Amino acid sequence: MRVGTLKRDLAQGADEIRETHISWVFLCGDSVYKVKKPVSLGFLDFSTLEKRRQACEAEVELNARLAPEVYRGVVPVIVVDGEHRFGEQASVGEGQIVDWAVHMRRLRDEDRADCRLEKDALEVTHVDRMAETIARFHADCRADEETGRYGEPASIAGNVRENFDQTHDAIRRLLREEEADAIETYQLQFLEKHAGLFMERVRAGRVRDGHGDLRLEHFYFEGDDPAQAAVRVLDCIEFNERFRYADVASDLSFLSMDLAWHGRVDLAERLLATYARETSDFDLYRLVDFYESYRGYVRGKVSTMLAGDEDAPSDARERAEREARRYFLLALAMERRPLLEPTLVAIGGVIATGKSTLADHLGAALGAPAINTDRIRKHMLGARPTDRLYEGSWSGAYDPEFTERVYDEVRRCARVVVESGRPVILDASFRSAAMREDAKALAASLGVPFRFLECRADPDVCRARLKVRDQQTTVSDGRLEIFDDFLAKWEPVTELSPDEHVVVDTERPMRELLEQLRRHVPMWPEGLTE
Repeated sequence: MRVGTLKRDLAQGADEIRETHISWVFLCGDSVYKVKKPVSLGFLDFSTLEKRRQACEAEVELNARLAPEVYRGVVPVIVVDGEHRFGEQASVGEGQIVDWAVHMRRLRDEDRADCRLEKDALEVTHVDRMAETIARFHADCRADEETGRYGEPASIAGNVRENFDQTHDAIRRLLREEEADAIETYQLQFLEKHAGLFMERVRAGRVRDGHGDLRLEHFYFEGDDPAQAAVRVLDCIEFNERFRYADVASDLSFLSMDLAWHGRVDLAERLLATYARETSDFDLYRLVDFYESYRGYVRGKVSTMLAGDEDAPSDARERAEREARRYFLLALAMERRPLLEPTLVAIGGVIATGKSTLADHLGAALGAPAINTDRIRKHMLGARPTDRLYEGSWSGAYDPEFTERVYDEVRRCARVVVESGRPVILDASFRSAAMREDAKALAASLGVPFRFLECRADPDVCRARLKVRDQQTTVSDGRLEIFDDFLAKWEPVTELSPDEHVVVDTERPMRELLEQLRRHVPMWPEGLTE
């Protein structure tokens, strides 16, 4: 196949051509055609016509999981009258098939997450939708003995060492020798030191057939309202199962790393927090910094390949080299992750005082996950977050003995988050002095500050909120029938010092509440990007 001729002919009917190190993408009206380059790079092999056809078919099949309305199928590239065309542009039966292309519906660049971010139009709600989409996707992904092998330390170490081998000379042209060595030492020693943790993830079914390339440029939001927009995720890894079979934390870390690389550490932490909330997988915080370092290194490796492509324009090669350096530096920085002083914040109060609403907003301001007892309780019981577990006030799922187990799990998850160097929020009623003292003792054992935020609202306001909540789909099982009983059993806060106990009037606007709390809890600086 004459590559230059194929590219030139197909370009004649395109509005624009975009190129990566493994494909050409032709934008034609409302369609997109992606043609694999005839390359063999060790980790992928598109060297023959049949291998490229199989890769195209795999791409369509796998991406139907997250963007079924976008991927239209596989079409041949044929030669008619000496010119290359996409098969559907020629008469039936004409021409010789010389290649294959993935046919897609064209999406608008302005709907792409990285373009939104560049225009400062990627909001917290967009990031929440991304995290929720990935969480639902991962829940349905294949997880079995075969996928699990790729989450074992030996398998990951093989990928890590391959990265180092393939970039040994390139990275040392961009970083100092000691910096390059420090990345290798960190990643390899982390794997060796925490081998048991990786195996726990395998046994827990957290290693799945995921996406493998979750970057900002692969997310699209079709619709002006971020809460209602259709989320499309494109371009999963189709050419090597070794890169797609991975811990869900590794899959997610590609996106959090990308947000951090773009200077939005605040949004990266929000992504992790929302995903952990949706999946009750707070153990990912034990691994996420390692995986972000690993993913940053992978992107640095890819950028060095682009920088070394002699067929690419000189300005593109120079840009790729600058990007590679930033990715490698980010891989190095992950070892020194703590950004805010770790703090343990417990948010409590009687039913319908606005605890979870405050936890959500405060979490965004802190870059902290909120661990919610209702979600943890239902996860422990195998129920969905919105399933209603309506029984007596203190029976069934809310039996005191089971409730203590729930609080134990909440405290365990909080310990994991704080030990990763991050603040954490505990979202529960904390109706008794003993529950509050247990949370304070946990903070003391971790050596971090403790704050208890007591949400208060007029009981009639709470009752009105519960009437509205009864008509909605919510995570909380709090309801009007048990409100008075719960209120009667609430133990006033007398055991904490004034510095530890902050009363929050949730009838006030949220902006005022956050300004009040900024004096008590360390938050991201106003306008923080990195």
